[in-house]
Amino acid sequence: MKAENIRHYLRSFTKLPHLAGTEQNLLLAKQIQGQWKEFGLDSAELVHYDVLLSYPNETQPNYISVIDDQGNEIFNTSLFEPPPEGYENVTDILPPYNAFSAQGVPEGDLVYVNYGRTEDFFKLEREMGINCTGRIVIARYGKIFRGNKVKNAILSGAQGIILYSDPADYCAPGVDPYPNSWNLPGGGAQRGNVLNLNGTGDPLTPGYPAKEYTFRYKVNEGVGIPKIPVHPIGYHDAEVLLRAMGGPAAPDSSWKGSLNVSYNIGPGFADSSSTRKVRMHVHTNNKITRIYNVIGILRGAVEPDRYIILGGHRDSWVFGGIDPTTGAAVLQEVVRSFGKMKMEGWRPKRTIIFASWDAEEFGLLGSTEWAEENARVLQARAVAYINTDSSIEGNYTLRVDCTPLLYRLVYNLTKEILSPDEGYENKTLYESWLEKDPATENNSYPRINKLGSGSDFEAYFQRLGIASGRVRYTKNRKTDKFSSYPVYHTVYETFELVEKFYDPTFKKQLTIAQLRGKLVYELADSQIIPFDCRDYGEALKGYSNRIYKLAKKHEEQLKSYKVSFDPLFSAVVNFSKAAAEFHSRLERVDKKDAVAVRIMNDQLMLLERAFIDPLGLPGRKFYRHVIFAPSSHNKYAGETFPGIYDAMFDIESKAEQHEAWEEVKRQISIAAFTVQAAAETLGEVA
Repeated sequence: MKAENIRHYLRSFTKLPHLAGTEQNLLLAKQIQGQWKEFGLDSAELVHYDVLLSYPNETQPNYISVIDDQGNEIFNTSLFEPPPEGYENVTDILPPYNAFSAQGVPEGDLVYVNYGRTEDFFKLEREMGINCTGRIVIARYGKIFRGNKVKNAILSGAQGIILYSDPADYCAPGVDPYPNSWNLPGGGAQRGNVLNLNGTGDPLTPGYPAKEYTFRYKVNEGVGIPKIPVHPIGYHDAEVLLRAMGGPAAPDSSWKGSLNVSYNIGPGFADSSSTRKVRMHVHTNNKITRIYNVIGILRGAVEPDRYIILGGHRDSWVFGGIDPTTGAAVLQEVVRSFGKMKMEGWRPKRTIIFASWDAEEFGLLGSTEWAEENARVLQARAVAYINTDSSIEGNYTLRVDCTPLLYRLVYNLTKEILSPDEGYENKTLYESWLEKDPATENNSYPRINKLGSGSDFEAYFQRLGIASGRVRYTKNRKTDKFSSYPVYHTVYETFELVEKFYDPTFKKQLTIAQLRGKLVYELADSQIIPFDCRDYGEALKGYSNRIYKLAKKHEEQLKSYKVSFDPLFSAVVNFSKAAAEFHSRLERVDKKDAVAVRIMNDQLMLLERAFIDPLGLPGRKFYRHVIFAPSSHNKYAGETFPGIYDAMFDIESKAEQHEAWEEVKRQISIAAFTVQAAAETLGEVA
């Protein structure tokens, strides 16, 4: 694989906007499909779905006003981002908006709610006595998924929410704004969907693929669509709104961004502006629209009915300079190199499925609909899913999120790849990664994160229980305090951003292509699937200790309601023992006995599946993994033993204490049963 090729694909795929549901994104799908066929895949097909998408109204723009006591608009936020140099004449750039916002023109007093997290609303309501009912709230982007901010605002009674990017979260100190460097300019605003889908995919066809024949709910019954208007603005406009705020001061420094304002909470404006209010104008339309995945297949020579999936999205908010195209360009180069090997006579043992997903930005729709349509086949045959969204979100070191089954494989493969980092010439990727980001629990290994959500692995891991992983280059988590990368989901995410500032040599992206490619190669071609169950046992030990430690904060209640974690601890011990015994049998298996190998490979493949509860988590039936789920308070983050965690969250404020602790006991029993059942899948088959 070559850095120059990745550069070429990134240049080609980012010339024009390619939002899901647009002609340009279909043309890009056809271009990718054509290239995959040329590269030598056995097949490359377009697979379409008709899903609910959301676009601004062409004739009625979205904006926020400050109004005087006569209702006159005395300040309006900007209607578009100033386009970057060289892109002034590009058409089809949609202005910043929050997809799936409700329509409306609410007016009210403004309340500043910090990041809009659960704990921020607790602080306002419980400690400061500030009521958001009937008010318009303004929250800064960052820390958590924007959909959770909107959900929290709705629960607080707000009638609208404004989201803005504060320089404290979207500007690195001492760095110029784009185009001179990689910081967010004051006129830039982050697009993004504000759904709370909890894994459903298309809001109108939860659980089933959005095909021509599918029953659809009415648009106003769609899953997870917010009932209040939501609109994003840049920090220049936000400063005008925040400067006028009255009410109490920010409770502490964690509520202050770095704009030149006091960060008063409100409600409403101070002094001479006290009769002024804020009016939101949101006219975004939801519309059923056709989307297209590209599905490419490289048939396995020995076990064609065992699948390794490498998938990432193609749709972007504007040009997609980083998100997703640094991932799509890597996917293209990986497909090219596998195609070349096939043309030279090689085939993998197992089938490899390559996927260019559509409509990820609108709620992981393309990947989830395909998972729904093919669920029966996938749960029987899929070995692993590797995600290929953005390959860089920074350029400091490697970031890995995956199932514990993949820890050892990832560690081994990073020892075979040279580090692209400055000052680490002739050292391995493993060495630079370990030095820059050691694990908290054990600093002799590099950190690996839990899978949450926010990208296309969600349906495969959280719903179907297919072992999954994602790798990319990231920022320095210790020193870089800004959220994501500054120009995330803005018009300034261009090819030039990557070429000038993030990865001029394209070596970081090449390194990620090598790692993603090697992961797929090993999973598809090793005689024994390269999973290690013992690492799952170790992880479960850590997770069960952590949840118990959390519960111990309620020592009295644990005693009085007779809550015991012993069954869970016992199941975890049994799992670790079963894993150790399984691996010692695996070392002794007769490699010439194809059936004996296949039996053990099936036990490896189906272990992740064993953690699936067909009933799903309480109130989130499409999140079915008992060990991992997206956090109920931040979709991006992973939570362990989520059923127990959510049952205990804020339990002290629940009116019915007995009932609340009974639910904790129920969740512990589900977790204990599931871990024990998973352990039993690893035993001798007869």
